Amino acid sequence: MPPRSPSAPLRPAPRRPAGGRRLLVVSASMGAGHDTVAAELVRRARERGDDARVVDVLALLPYGLGAALRHFYRGSVRHFPWAYAALYRLFLRPGPGRRPGGTPLARLAGGRLVELAGRTGADVVVPVFHLGAQLTGHLRARGLLSVPSVVLVVDFEVHRQWLHPGNDRLLCLTREAAREVRAGTGTVAEVCGPVVAPEFFADAPGADGWRSLFGRLGPGLPAVVLSAGAWGVGSHLDGTVRLLAGNGFLPVVLCGDNERLRRDLSAVPGVLALGWVTDMPGLLHAARALVDNAAGQTAVQALAAGLPVVGHRPIPGHGAQGVRRMAALGVSEVAEDDAALLGVLRRLTAPGPARRERIAAGRALFTDDALTRILAAADAERARAASPRRDRDPTPGP
Repeated sequence: MPPRSPSAPLRPAPRRPAGGRRLLVVSASMGAGHDTVAAELVRRARERGDDARVVDVLALLPYGLGAALRHFYRGSVRHFPWAYAALYRLFLRPGPGRRPGGTPLARLAGGRLVELAGRTGADVVVPVFHLGAQLTGHLRARGLLSVPSVVLVVDFEVHRQWLHPGNDRLLCLTREAAREVRAGTGTVAEVCGPVVAPEFFADAPGADGWRSLFGRLGPGLPAVVLSAGAWGVGSHLDGTVRLLAGNGFLPVVLCGDNERLRRDLSAVPGVLALGWVTDMPGLLHAARALVDNAAGQTAVQALAAGLPVVGHRPIPGHGAQGVRRMAALGVSEVAEDDAALLGVLRRLTAPGPARRERIAAGRALFTDDALTRILAAADAERARAASPRRDRDPTPGP
């Protein structure tokens, strides 16, 4: 699983970094994917000599609302997926028509975010979670946030809560998503591809250790990773792992922090059930395929690592929509039932043109560097803001 990233503390801004730009990344502790993207943006910024910090939008909400929202979402996807599916249709589903939005909730965090942006001297605010995008769009539209907001959309399916016309621009995973954003909202939208740490693109040092472990547990069997996300959420995972273990595969299940799931699946013969994994690059480079249920950060990390991705039994709402969108783009496949899952895994884990073509399609997603586009937007805004002051400067030139 991707590493957790703590939110930045609220403290006075340090001296301006060598690169001169400061980013304030607005994430959310909803699983681990958003924080993983935020942490990689911070790493890239500091590598360039700029500075960046992360704030959890849920922590900015008053009255404990953020924690309540996280617990409700986690409980829904784990125990009442039908309830989350209904909420997705009501609040998030793309498409025309008036539906409730997240702005009334997000605006409760407005004062704290404006104060933090000023205190840190931020040049640009970068939401990587849709509630953060609603918040920055609201603030920019009312002139309360003086620096640009560049939304980094981390979902393949751009649902309506990512879209607030007050934001300056959106960066999307695909050209198709950017085109839909421009057509639907008129907001500037560009494609940058997924944000993934560089360790996933080259054979990781830990891969040999994982290969050795797989070889001991299932000699000659293709290792297939099943992702249940940071919270260990999945539908009929026990049946899926038994199916794979009984048909010539070594199922390797990422259970996240769901210790009960890990214990239950560890009791199934021929299954490797893992808790929180810190060496995701090594694991993905050692495996032969990923069975995914959410089209989230683990899926794009697998694509970067050259691992074919198969969507199967996705979680409702954004998970199901994202899995289908990935397949429609040609970067993954969807297995609708057990027979289809076995068939596609046999085809994609074996050496040959089908595997090579799927790997090439996945890696073609990584088209540009999101941070370069974010900083370009910040620099353009700084130049625009500085230009009137130069015009009014009474000091004669040389």
